[in-house]
Amino acid sequence: MNLSRSLVRRSLGVGLIVLLSAVIGLAQQARGTLRGVINDELGATIVGATVTLTDPSGVEKTTTTNNEGAYVFSGLAPGKYSLRAAATGFAVSDPTEVNVTAGQRQSLDLTLKVTIEEQKVTIAAETPLSMESTSNANQTLITGKDLDALPDDPDELAAALQALAGPSMGPNGGQIFVDGFSGGRLPPKESIREIRINQNPFAAENDQPSGRIDILTRPGTDKLRGSAFFNFQDESLNSRNPFATSSPKRAPYQVRQYGGNLGGPLVKKKASYFFDFERRETDDNELVRATVLDANFNPIDLGFGVVVPKRNITFSPRVDYQLNANNTLIARYSYNHSTTANNGVGGFSLPERAFTTASTQQNIQLTETAVLNATMINETRFQFTRQRVENLGDISRPTINVSSAFTRGGSQVGDARNTDQRWELQNFLAWQKGTHAFKFGGRVRGVHITDINPNNFGGTFTFTGGLVPTLDANNDPIVSQPVFVNSLERYRRTLLLSQDPRHLTPLEIRQRGGGASQFNISSGNPEGSVSQVDVGIYAQDDWRVRPNLTFSYGLRYENQTNIHSILNFAPRLAVAWSPGAANSAKPPKMVIRGGGGVFYNRFGEGNTLQANRFNGVNQQQFFVSEIPLYNANGQFVPPTASPLDTFPNVPTLSSLANINRQITWRVANDLQSPVVYLGGTQVERQLPHRFTMFAGLFMIRIQHVIRARDINAPI
Repeated sequence: MNLSRSLVRRSLGVGLIVLLSAVIGLAQQARGTLRGVINDELGATIVGATVTLTDPSGVEKTTTTNNEGAYVFSGLAPGKYSLRAAATGFAVSDPTEVNVTAGQRQSLDLTLKVTIEEQKVTIAAETPLSMESTSNANQTLITGKDLDALPDDPDELAAALQALAGPSMGPNGGQIFVDGFSGGRLPPKESIREIRINQNPFAAENDQPSGRIDILTRPGTDKLRGSAFFNFQDESLNSRNPFATSSPKRAPYQVRQYGGNLGGPLVKKKASYFFDFERRETDDNELVRATVLDANFNPIDLGFGVVVPKRNITFSPRVDYQLNANNTLIARYSYNHSTTANNGVGGFSLPERAFTTASTQQNIQLTETAVLNATMINETRFQFTRQRVENLGDISRPTINVSSAFTRGGSQVGDARNTDQRWELQNFLAWQKGTHAFKFGGRVRGVHITDINPNNFGGTFTFTGGLVPTLDANNDPIVSQPVFVNSLERYRRTLLLSQDPRHLTPLEIRQRGGGASQFNISSGNPEGSVSQVDVGIYAQDDWRVRPNLTFSYGLRYENQTNIHSILNFAPRLAVAWSPGAANSAKPPKMVIRGGGGVFYNRFGEGNTLQANRFNGVNQQQFFVSEIPLYNANGQFVPPTASPLDTFPNVPTLSSLANINRQITWRVANDLQSPVVYLGGTQVERQLPHRFTMFAGLFMIRIQHVIRARDINAPI
């Protein structure tokens, strides 16, 4: 994977130009939507739950559920995402993988378990306000004992850090960086030295307008030191789940977590090491709360727990080496392997839909720091990450989805394998000259993904509710008496009428309000691949104009492959002023900050992968939906022959191709990177009794929003 010569020349050239360019237009490319509802174990919706969606590169988006417990993420690039939810009084849900398809609206509901938590709030000594651009009143530094209060589980730790960051500016949520690198997995808490949250959002070195969470790992020490730990939990310490009505016993649950770390010198006063190890064995459970039909076609409620075994092992060695008096080298390697059985079970999803997931991630980081002179430092960073995820599930039979009742059949995962390889090279120069603090730098990133994804190759039948005729005592339709039925009643009619002694045809069953509402299936070559490179360079200056006035300004330029959008200049500006503190040696009591900037969102590699996969040759998608039995005027519309008539058997691909136009996806030739305009102002005021007031107002505008457009839509 090589960055083209023209791209390099273009990137180096524009780095010397200072100009502002805003390109206005509409992009034309496919995006997906993910929505759902967050429930408790009784099925009640949870209002105000925090829902976090993580894309394949590790960037997170967050939102909260509305008054109906619903959430929605729109404008998503196609690809595999991880979704989790958290709410006060509930345990953080385990990350659930979901595959977002271009142009489709997908649903994923999550169920949170009630938990009892002990929370501690530490009131530290009064922290004075600062005029530095990287220091503001809502910035958080977590070290020492404060780290101990954070969750041990990496997924719960990420959720806690997102909550500490608070509402971030911009549409993408907070970004997490580990030792200056983005997209990596969180290290074990024992190996974390400190965490910094919310630095200057308008700095030119930041590519995204969001709260920044920096995690710095521990270096080696001059003396041999180490520690070990072991945690154990068991279901005997828990009460029985009141929602597991079908099981009188406690749901199986056990957690065994152990690990340790060791650090010390390799070469006295020259090299040191730090090594950490952690193993987690969790026998968790998921609660199935569904309504199914018994042998006599009567609805019955199910409520029982299913064991979900999870195993995770991670270790990470780090070496710090003093090359000479002015140069140091840090090398860090991390390995993480996890497996989960009975994925996909819980809520309305029955145990027969379970599938297994295995994930292995390896990461190498190198950082070289050079002290050029008393006022100048240069740092170079390199990272390579390889992650392989395998899912194994059943696609030999179709899925039957009875909305808001149950889902059974195949998992539609198949033998799915995804190999994601990413590399990143950074370099920056920091130069202090008088009242100016200059910083120049750049970053080049590359990714190559090979994805084998036979998702939904077995097909999915969906049953929904709607208006259907009332049935008389002989199960004949009374079309003049429409009645609204739910999805389970429609499924019940389908099974009941299929056993009618008159041997009703599929058309006659659908005329009586039975039959599937929708069917969709994918076919073709499940393998796809994509490569992408992006580059960003920047220059910025923090200028202390006066003791009570700091002026920060900078310019960033970005470019990438797979689209032709070259005028991606991003100017940034910020100011901090403390009224009346020009000649005071004391810390200011009030600071007024303001700033603005232009940011560019990258066109994700998942979009290109989706276009490569569904190009009309490699893979095909078919979708069939019924025509309602009653039109908008309440008139009965007799059903006609449809591939839906084959239920419970999957219709042939040839029959689907004859009635469905083949859908292909492509990236528009004039597509441009989405551009975000962000501006805001805030006031920080030190109050008596160690209180600090923070108030802010921010404005955001997004142009070139990526969307899907049907270029063959009828006029």
